[in-house]
Amino acid sequence: MAKLLQALPKCLPADWHIANKMQCVSTESQKSSSERVTAESQRLVDETEKTTQKTQSDVNKKIEQRLEEIKFWKQELDDKLEQIVNETEVLLTFKTRLEKALESCKEPLVIAQQCLLNRERRVGIDLVHDEVEQELVKEAEVLQGVIALLERTLEQTNEQIRLNRSAKYKLEMDLRDKFTALMIDDYCASLTNNTPDIRYANNVVKIEANSVSLEDWIDFSNVNIEKADKQRNSSLALRALIDCILSQTVNDVRKQFEIVNVAFRNRVKEVKDAKHKLETLLAMVMDETASQEKNIAALEKAITDKEGPAQVAQTRLEARTHRPNVELCCDTVQYRLISEVQEITNNIQRLKDTLAQAEAQLKGLSRRQLSLEEEIQVKENTLYIDEVLCMQMRESVSINSF
Repeated sequence: MAKLLQALPKCLPADWHIANKMQCVSTESQKSSSERVTAESQRLVDETEKTTQKTQSDVNKKIEQRLEEIKFWKQELDDKLEQIVNETEVLLTFKTRLEKALESCKEPLVIAQQCLLNRERRVGIDLVHDEVEQELVKEAEVLQGVIALLERTLEQTNEQIRLNRSAKYKLEMDLRDKFTALMIDDYCASLTNNTPDIRYANNVVKIEANSVSLEDWIDFSNVNIEKADKQRNSSLALRALIDCILSQTVNDVRKQFEIVNVAFRNRVKEVKDAKHKLETLLAMVMDETASQEKNIAALEKAITDKEGPAQVAQTRLEARTHRPNVELCCDTVQYRLISEVQEITNNIQRLKDTLAQAEAQLKGLSRRQLSLEEEIQVKENTLYIDEVLCMQMRESVSINSF
């Protein structure tokens, strides 16, 4: 117990002074370090404040610039949308014109086809593919061609309207997205450090996987505008084409209709005059037939006459192939014999070609003779069909502008 109550050892005065001095030194060092941290902190606070303000100001400018950019493209899209909408409305009126034009072509086509059917009732040689029938067939073909052209143009117009509406849809979708982006960025531009609803958001410092580059963003709207321009230009060109087609087709139909009427009048006059001329024409045909038969006989004889010279020349050539050794040379005789064979062969072919033409002419003359002989007996029937049935029916047709 006595040991436990023993006093602790005492320090020396020198140790006491040293300890006090160390406390002063440590305190001064800690104070200096703290002052440096305080100064650095103040500098850092000032620096970060300036950086933050500068960055935020730059972001605000960027947002303003972005807003202007979106507004620019939105205005471009609005303009193109208005243009394509107006163009589509005008194109719809042209579609109506095409439909009316198609309808107006039906009656003339029915009458032209009925005239062709009536003229099938001609008998004998008068059932001929004359000028009237040619022009009637042409008229039917013109009307069918016009109808086919108008139908194709109508299909093209419907397709162009579809393309216009597709371009319009893409512009509207782009505009809708632009409007949404404009509202969002406009909201972002209105935010300040004192705005009540600002907050921290999780996982926002990233690039979205489905985001696009600025170039792609510009290209997207640019492509939509270019497509709208392309379709509008195509629509303008189509309208010009439709105008041209409608104008040209009505002129073609009118022109051909009048040509057919003139052909009918001429044909009626021709039929009335034909009875007085048939005997003379028949005699002329018969004389020409006899002349052509003599010509054919002369051509056949000329061909037969060439067989002897041809055989002589070829026999000589064959004989000269048996010349021995060096005598088998290509002399002037050999060349001339070859030339002679070729010449005779060409002449025979020319005669045969001419004979074929003469025989064709003879067949034509025979058909014409038969036509003239039969035509005398069927003129009254032809006049009734052309003058009474067809021409009176055609008087009811009226070709109006499309």
